[in-house]
Amino acid sequence: MGLKSSDQKQIEQTVGRMISAGRDIALAYFRQPDQGLANKLSDGFDPVTQADKEIELAFREILKAERPMDGILGEEFPPVASQSGYTWVLDPIDGTRGFISGTPTWGMLIALSDAQGPIWGAIDQPYTGETFMGGLGRAELRRAGQTTPLATRQTTTLADAILFTTFPEVGTANERAAFQRVSSVAKLTRYGMDCYAYGLLAAGQVDLVIEAGLNAYDIQAPIAVVEAAGGIVTNWKGGPAHAGGTVVAAANSDIYAQAIALLNQ
Repeated sequence: MGLKSSDQKQIEQTVGRMISAGRDIALAYFRQPDQGLANKLSDGFDPVTQADKEIELAFREILKAERPMDGILGEEFPPVASQSGYTWVLDPIDGTRGFISGTPTWGMLIALSDAQGPIWGAIDQPYTGETFMGGLGRAELRRAGQTTPLATRQTTTLADAILFTTFPEVGTANERAAFQRVSSVAKLTRYGMDCYAYGLLAAGQVDLVIEAGLNAYDIQAPIAVVEAAGGIVTNWKGGPAHAGGTVVAAANSDIYAQAIALLNQ
């Protein structure tokens, strides 16, 4: 489904307002003693803060006013059916564990998708003031009033690659073993970056992000950004990743092929 240039302009303006509103809320709570912290799980720990809820509500109010025919799939509140063929996929704070720990590695995720998956996305980090954007023919980083193009790097050998994942305990036991096969070959493995890792991949700083157990709202914005910057994002079997589950995001086809082969060994 194609977007007219007027639609693209409206979408970017709408997203700009969403990012501005979300940043104000996020920074009002970040590194503050009272974040309205709650745990979603009775057995385990899956945190949610007041900022998560307020940001998503702010996003939804803007979309209701400016894109009322579009659907919404968000982490914190029930979905809204699409009447236009387009759906906004929202994660108000991806990396809530990082948010409550005071690390600037969380972000707000905003994606616009059609029936085939994400066509545009943004990874916004309010504390550093960075927005990684991709889709609609562009991939760029906006920070401090400057816009620079995003492009993944061209490392060709896995032994020279930098690999990211969020948790050392990736997925199931079998998934952890598969991840370790890749990690044991990569030059460097780092942990705990959440969505910010995908921004670094799109910016040409790292080569791979491999994760498991994701939801659609965790990955659709990163898919749009990474692919627009020249990278590849699929599930571990090489299929579409926009519904979540396992994800491998690679800077280029060489690194991707080597990672996929080890994951499926």
